[in-house]
Amino acid sequence: MFRRWLDKRRREPDAPVPAAPPAAPAGRHADALLRRLEWTVVRRLDGLLQGDYRTLFRGFGLDLADLREYRPGDDVRHIDWNVTARLQQPHVREFQEDREVAAWFLLDLSGSIDFGSGTVRKRDVLADFTTVMAMLLTRYGNRVGAVLDGGAGQATASVVPARAGRRHLLHLIDRMQATPAASPGDTRLSDLLDRGRAVARRRSVLFVVSDFISSPGWQAPLAMLARRHEVVAVRLVDPLEMALPDLGLVVLQDAETGEQLFVDTHDPAFRKRFADAAEARETELREGFARAGVDCLTLSTYARLDMALLQFARERRHRQGGAGAKAAASASMARGAA
Repeated sequence: MFRRWLDKRRREPDAPVPAAPPAAPAGRHADALLRRLEWTVVRRLDGLLQGDYRTLFRGFGLDLADLREYRPGDDVRHIDWNVTARLQQPHVREFQEDREVAAWFLLDLSGSIDFGSGTVRKRDVLADFTTVMAMLLTRYGNRVGAVLDGGAGQATASVVPARAGRRHLLHLIDRMQATPAASPGDTRLSDLLDRGRAVARRRSVLFVVSDFISSPGWQAPLAMLARRHEVVAVRLVDPLEMALPDLGLVVLQDAETGEQLFVDTHDPAFRKRFADAAEARETELREGFARAGVDCLTLSTYARLDMALLQFARERRHRQGGAGAKAAASASMARGAA
């Protein structure tokens, strides 16, 4: 895969290096991020995202919410055998979620997450999404935890246990911000998914937040997670990863390995090959998510987070509502025929 990103931090040989500003305490950074997102995102979502976070996923309670046709990857324990026998087509039950659920954020903090062609990096989008969703969950008493994987620079991913409360949310943000940039090396997203499967022992909601730039082999672990848990793949993207503008001669750097390449972006054939490789990767990702049976929320460094969440919630509710209405109508016809 052609993964070369524009290096925006090149300096002239004699250019002075600006001094770094004094570091603020980590707790102050976390509290400032929390307050900013409460005013700019969460308050906008209130009243617009009907049912708050509950429209983003189905839960695991005991109250029957809907019936729909079985899809590969569904938990066979939720098959409604009476409806299946009447319709001669497997159907599964969907349940209204418990008031209290556990949510885990599987965070890919590898080198490519630090990329951004504008003022916002993918790492900033990751932090904002995780903070907003954790706020929406914890203010109803739900527990949130995280698995933070810094990529090739860390031997193992660090774990923040699932707990509730504002203090725990600040602790999670601190740990997320304190995770250093990874050392050069290929990312193995499958290791993060395996670690998530090990820590989330009870049925939970899992948000896999990554740009999915990784060594092959993550599709099977993602499908295994989706068999037991409610999984949402949160993909971080930047427009420059899809198409290169005509910038002339530039230095491109692989954010994972640090390898650099001097290329001529003025060449139309080169830009065409880059776009073709990006489109092939898009197709591969869509197929991988479909096979795993998970929905994908795409967050761009150039898009508003609140609007992306609202759009995702509407699309998800529409898909689930359409499937549920179809299953309910089929079940009603079967009962009438019986």
